[in-house]
Amino acid sequence: MGIVIKQSFSNTITTYLGFGLGAVSTLFLYTNFISDVYYGLIAYILSAANIMMPLMAFGAHNTIVKFYSSLRTKNSLNSFLTLMLFLPLALTIPVGLIGYIAYDAIAGIISTKNEIVGHYLWYIFITALSMAYFEIFYGWVKVQMQTVFGNFMKEVFHRVGAMLLLFAVYFEWISADQFIIGLVGTYVLRTFIMMLYAFSKRLPVFKFDRIDKLSSIIKYSTLIIVAGSVSTLILDLDKVMLNNFINLEKVAYYSVAVFIATVIAVPQRAMHQILLPLTAQFLNAKDKVALKDLYQRSSLTLFVVSGLVFLLIVLNINQLYEIIPEKFGGGLAVVFLISIAKLYDNLLGNNNAILFNSDYYRVVLIFGFLLAILAVILNLFFIPRYGINGSALATFLAVFIYNSIKIYFVKLKFKMLPFTSETLKVGLLITALTLLFYYWEFPFDAYSNILLKSLAVSVVYGLVILKLHISEDISSMILKILKPKSK
Repeated sequence: MGIVIKQSFSNTITTYLGFGLGAVSTLFLYTNFISDVYYGLIAYILSAANIMMPLMAFGAHNTIVKFYSSLRTKNSLNSFLTLMLFLPLALTIPVGLIGYIAYDAIAGIISTKNEIVGHYLWYIFITALSMAYFEIFYGWVKVQMQTVFGNFMKEVFHRVGAMLLLFAVYFEWISADQFIIGLVGTYVLRTFIMMLYAFSKRLPVFKFDRIDKLSSIIKYSTLIIVAGSVSTLILDLDKVMLNNFINLEKVAYYSVAVFIATVIAVPQRAMHQILLPLTAQFLNAKDKVALKDLYQRSSLTLFVVSGLVFLLIVLNINQLYEIIPEKFGGGLAVVFLISIAKLYDNLLGNNNAILFNSDYYRVVLIFGFLLAILAVILNLFFIPRYGINGSALATFLAVFIYNSIKIYFVKLKFKMLPFTSETLKVGLLITALTLLFYYWEFPFDAYSNILLKSLAVSVVYGLVILKLHISEDISSMILKILKPKSK
């Protein structure tokens, strides 16, 4: 776990930096500098692009990670990487042509409730294409065990760009329409920089020789499109479907609540970057002992770290909603439901990496496809009845069912669970602190309340984790911070 902890720590710092910048933009700049309609429009464009991204990438970003360590010769590696660069064009070109020919029809479908959305169809396509190739170039460096710069670009770069553009809107240097163009341009620039960095680590040598595992590679890439689409569909379907039922302003309110809860996903996002190639290595080497150890330790580490983040969000949510504009305050239930779903995601550890890099990914794709359909049905049922709260409930149920199936399937095929007795202790600790601190308020303003309660909860949580020796990895990291080596 040495390289995992080291790079995960660096990635966690940059990811939280990115989310910190995102929090400033989401909670304060967007809510004050951009109209609610445009804010909802931006949320829709990015969510729709996220859903399209796996299709545009043709699964190449995951395929690189799965097969790279199994190819032994330079010729096969160069041919494989050449294929990964050009394979996405097999779908992006037809999708672009369909979009060009049927632009009016597609625009009409997505703008039945909010007419403004139909004018930004190409923005979705360009953003999705940029996201797809960014992930491919990021996968290119992941297999070199270099994830830190890519994580910085993934989590920080575009948020800095958005923040600068928001200030440009505030000072009336650009209009809201120009802001959206600039935001799309930021995603394009990010991809170009990531490409330069990836090629600096391994310059492509274009080879078109026959690849021994070509049929397996194409089959995996094709099926992983479905896998990636299912994952992003469950996460971003809600915002896209809300556009068809409620006004864009409420999509903006929902987006703020979801962003607050999504902070819990930061540890998983950070650790996932290095867990992917390591898991692929253990699977290719058939090292079941190392795989089980990584599974349980990653689950426990992520549960401990994300558990603290969960507590800081849930216990301070009422004060946080006092700080942001009052009209955004209707998302309390959304924060609770999505927070629990994100905490469950972290509890899975490297479960996704095991499934999508193993020979069982086909079966999991079937489950995922069925659950994507279930997510659509749940949203169709709950949104008209409960609005944004209904969408959050649909997302929570879909995530809970999908994650439970994945845990069961890994247990069935690999004979291992991510849980240990320490997992139960952490769960009880999170529950106890939630009950203890939720109704406890300091007699000060919202900012002071958040600071003091966060400090108190963090100290109690950290001391209990250390005292009970729950996680060797977490304890050693805390002790290194508290007792740095003397020079």
